[in-house]
Amino acid sequence: MVALARKTLVYEWRRFLPAILAVCFAGLLQLLQAALVLGIFGSASVYITGSSADLWAGYPGTQSVNLGRSIDTDVEMRLLMDPAISRVEPFHWVDADWRGPSDNGGVSVFVSGIDPRPDGLMFSQALSPELRQRLNEPNAVVVDRADLSSLGVNVGDSAIINGRRVQVVGVGSGLRALGGVNVVASLATARDLDTDSANVGRMTYFVAKLHNPADARVVAKRLRGATSFGPYEVWTAKNFARRSKMYWMLDTGAGAAVLFLAGIVFLVGAVITSQTLVAAVVGSVREYATLNALGVGVGALRKVVLEQAFWVGALGLLGSLILGGVLFLLARSYSVPVAFSFAAIIACVVLILGLAIVSGLAAMRSLRRADPATLLR
Repeated sequence: MVALARKTLVYEWRRFLPAILAVCFAGLLQLLQAALVLGIFGSASVYITGSSADLWAGYPGTQSVNLGRSIDTDVEMRLLMDPAISRVEPFHWVDADWRGPSDNGGVSVFVSGIDPRPDGLMFSQALSPELRQRLNEPNAVVVDRADLSSLGVNVGDSAIINGRRVQVVGVGSGLRALGGVNVVASLATARDLDTDSANVGRMTYFVAKLHNPADARVVAKRLRGATSFGPYEVWTAKNFARRSKMYWMLDTGAGAAVLFLAGIVFLVGAVITSQTLVAAVVGSVREYATLNALGVGVGALRKVVLEQAFWVGALGLLGSLILGGVLFLLARSYSVPVAFSFAAIIACVVLILGLAIVSGLAAMRSLRRADPATLLR
């Protein structure tokens, strides 16, 4: 009977094609929704994931990297005193207003003041050594290539940040942030652009590299809680990145809206898929009735329907993975914030197959019409 399910799908493919397409596009929507959620909220932690630091030290209770407050520079000395830490770098964060040469009005930007050495920790995975070297020029800044149009500048143009003139000396990739445009500058330039007198002589974060990155959690716990160098807290890079993503995903209106939309997408996909599969089973009710008249029990017919649902889900899943991969590459080529993780792909596969199986279970109710008496009507 199980072979009958596959043969039915082959010879009656036109009948099952709408159900396969429904699963395919429902799965595609789920995959793209997951990619957008991971990409958009992952950009909230681009400062962490784009760098090679193992530890982050900032103001206690900081919920997201963009919400940091300044801490005392003595914290740097405390970090260097720990034998597990090999090097420490400051990171100066400035909320600023950008005025470009084009009449685009003001743009809210985040100025990231970093150590521009070629082997610096901050944005080590996003900036080439040549770009970092150019940040040593007075008032030089680097922005993401995809942000040039919103900032109204090109490479070589000048702009005004917090009333001071800067020059765009280069563009990078992987610098886009959530909530504002990320502008990278040297520590000296960032200090000049910071107009908050409370930040004079202080830094927003200190990032640290360990001799053994596997000890990050132990070292962070050891450094946490000391108050002799002023209030500060230490997180591992992994935990701080997750903390920033969760803040944007769960504690902001934007995150709630995206998660709500993801739930709607799944619900709509479940309804459409179940209805198309039920329609396919109802269309075969006379064939099922014939098999029932020949002595095939309803239990065996249910197994056939369930296997048909599985293969409909598998074929739809294959289509959604292929289309999803193509659209993912297309989105990346246009700098759309999308990302995938192995766990997210597995979750989507389980959801899509579960959607097909649940639809198959719903379609089983139609077998009540597969009575041999149906053939006499």
